[in-house]
Amino acid sequence: MSDDPASLSASSERPRPSSDRPEPSIPPLQLPRLGFGAAQLGNLFRVTSDEEADGAVAAAWDTGIRYFDTAPHYGVGTSERRLGQRLAGYPREEYLVSTKVGRLLLPGPGTGDDMDSAFAVPDEHVRQWDFSEAGVRRSHAESLERLGMDRVDILFAHDPEEGPTEPAFAEGLPALARMREEGLVRAVGVGSKDVAVLLRAVRTGLIDLVMLSGRYTLLEQVGAEELLAACVKHGVGIVAVSVFNSGLLAQHQVPENATYEYAQAPAPLLTRARELASIAEHHGVTLPDLAVQYPLRHPAVRSVVLGMRTAAQVRSNAQRMSTDIPAAAWEDVERTAEPR
Repeated sequence: MSDDPASLSASSERPRPSSDRPEPSIPPLQLPRLGFGAAQLGNLFRVTSDEEADGAVAAAWDTGIRYFDTAPHYGVGTSERRLGQRLAGYPREEYLVSTKVGRLLLPGPGTGDDMDSAFAVPDEHVRQWDFSEAGVRRSHAESLERLGMDRVDILFAHDPEEGPTEPAFAEGLPALARMREEGLVRAVGVGSKDVAVLLRAVRTGLIDLVMLSGRYTLLEQVGAEELLAACVKHGVGIVAVSVFNSGLLAQHQVPENATYEYAQAPAPLLTRARELASIAEHHGVTLPDLAVQYPLRHPAVRSVVLGMRTAAQVRSNAQRMSTDIPAAAWEDVERTAEPR
């Protein structure tokens, strides 16, 4: 895979909107097609062993992945620490890192509980919402310390719809924009599964990227059209995540107990997923192959970030991204889609 950021064409760069905003002091980003999502390094749903983490990051590098995404929320800092330790041996100028702001990590009760907000970690720290400028800058500084890095490339405001939404827009986004103009980061954005929140953020003119979770996938596009059009209009790139719809598209053979939004998938979605799997098989590919590449067909989508726990998962996802999908397969996907 040719995912080295330096090798990508200028078409990946975000056009600067016409405004009185000053030009950034550092060049705009070029995002690779495939990124490594590091939530599993924070023990998402279960403990990830050190050996699994070692293997996953090494395999990512070996397969050409050069974009790594993490957050303080992922295992209350565990993901950032683990990722930074494992990237320390690689040339910093050859890869991109994004992390997130909005949740500060404070001392916790330390009672020994080991399942906090879906992450299997001790409760030595707790999260506290803070989208103030002071909170955003503190979160950035503390992330750098956990990562062991002198910089990250991208900062996303994380899940503003779940926390204090108005402060996120009144203080958090302007603070991120100032940090970009100061050269502290190369790009800023918002990460959310809420299309309305992301659309509002795009229209501020302050951001470079959105991280869109699960709302523009092989299975699900209805409701995202306005956001995608606004991103094109404002020159905002999209990083697509949760493209397997929390598991429903992750296997070629869709089981009866497949999940959607981390619950049992409704029958109509199971039927549609199996229809898509049949289309894939007819064209010599698999359902996950279609799922990882589908978002990149839209001009606003710059990268797909997939959560990866093991080296085997990394290699599988890299292969899926490099699989040649016949044009006729995409034609059949569109032909059988629900009318909008």
